[in-house]
Amino acid sequence: MHILMVAAENDAIAGAKVGGVADVVRDVPQALAKQGHRIDVIIPDYGNYSKQMYSTEIGCFDVPFAGVLESVKLVEVTVALSHRKNNQQQRGEVRQLLMCHPLFSSGGLGRVYLDDPSDRPFSSDATKYALFCAAICEAIHLQFLAQPDVLHLHDWHSALIPVLSQYIERYQSLKNCRNVYTVHNLSMQGTRPFKDFESSLEAWFPALSYDGQVICDPRFPHCFNPMRAAINLCDKIHLVSPSYVAEVLLSSDSERGFFGGEGLEQDLNNAQRQKRLVGILNGCNYHPGRVRQVSFLSFLLQAKIELQQWMAKSLQLKSVHYLASERINTLLQQQQFAGPLVTSVGRLTDQKVMLLRQESGDTTVLGQLLRKLDKVDGFMVLIGSGDKTIELEFMQMMSQRDNFIFLNGYGKQIGEDLYQIGDLFLMPSSYEPCGISQMLALKAGQPCLVNNVGGLKDTIKHLENGFCFSGNSIKQQIRNLTETFEQALCLYIEAPDKWQQLRAQAKSSRFKWQHSIERYITELYQ
Repeated sequence: MHILMVAAENDAIAGAKVGGVADVVRDVPQALAKQGHRIDVIIPDYGNYSKQMYSTEIGCFDVPFAGVLESVKLVEVTVALSHRKNNQQQRGEVRQLLMCHPLFSSGGLGRVYLDDPSDRPFSSDATKYALFCAAICEAIHLQFLAQPDVLHLHDWHSALIPVLSQYIERYQSLKNCRNVYTVHNLSMQGTRPFKDFESSLEAWFPALSYDGQVICDPRFPHCFNPMRAAINLCDKIHLVSPSYVAEVLLSSDSERGFFGGEGLEQDLNNAQRQKRLVGILNGCNYHPGRVRQVSFLSFLLQAKIELQQWMAKSLQLKSVHYLASERINTLLQQQQFAGPLVTSVGRLTDQKVMLLRQESGDTTVLGQLLRKLDKVDGFMVLIGSGDKTIELEFMQMMSQRDNFIFLNGYGKQIGEDLYQIGDLFLMPSSYEPCGISQMLALKAGQPCLVNNVGGLKDTIKHLENGFCFSGNSIKQQIRNLTETFEQALCLYIEAPDKWQQLRAQAKSSRFKWQHSIERYITELYQ
């Protein structure tokens, strides 16, 4: 079977990762290739990937876009080609492909997503990914890319492909492929106006004749919703955990802290009735071999190196990096804490940390947790970036609490090290389609404290490999989060044998790709 995967991120290419989708797009093709399938993976070239890696140009061609012809280049990047015969892809192999155009790196070399103002959400990225999707359709039409048996699309960034194949005669042969669409995050739908804006469907494709009832946003009918379009037009819709499927069939209710279909629940219910909706849990790789030995001291030294690299990216020193560096210096000079190390790694969005930002007495929930942690001589390290307001709040908390380091960025090495050295991983997401961080923490033997939603519900079991809380309102969730945190600290301090058993059970938890891939083939591809 020949499968073409289209996504915005791919961790198989250094620098092309922002979130968990990059891990999936890295791992799934390799697992499918081991089953003997022929896999192509394609993302935009956001910078110099094609120059930094060994690359071969497949072709350069013109793409009709926004009333002009845009010259786009298709490139394959790989470690080595010497094992191939006549440069032909072999069965059971993954080809890593890039689409190259100046628009894809308009935000700066290597930058995947752009930060658009709140009154024009997704405007820059939407135009970028509209050209990307059009280029893929054109490449298949011109036979620079072989038409696959399965066209597997990830999130809204690739969702224009089924729209173009449905409404442009030139690309209708793509409907002969089996179109599979994976929703990694339903809250990011890529909605843009139909017309009257530079970043709009009719601006990108002036001659497009479409059915607005199928592809419009249900809450804003004058707008085009790429995610809804793909949900309605594709053969199979894949969500990345079984529990998340059950949640998105219901309407969101932010007042009580429930996040469901985000306006698309009717379309998702239709897909379920048509037996097009499938929930398959993401997996994790478990490579046998020697685990790198890490201590809190070695983590601090590596974090200091990482901070210096972040500082060097700008002429102006960011306060958050300065404060983190000073906190590390203090820790290196004084006796280390004796209590538990609480860790957290992830994007700073309200999806991930809304509960931590809520007011609680004279501080926030995060502040309350740090106070409780201080009573047992514990410490917390949080790594992440994202929403600027959240970054500011966490920086201010670092200035107020001596037992907290906020590292405002992401480094692969310090992220992996933090999984290894932590005692308790904190992931109180308000919703979580699947989640990869909790799987990586478990893999390292770190119990997780999570909200009992989505993929967290499917991977963390209370007092088996971690701690779970829930609640029918935000207020109740906050109370239960705080009480569960206290329960975890109490178990760590008062029952060390039970804690070690919990760690062992966390480490033995397994969510292997092999099982998920078998379901991909039987439930999505066939």
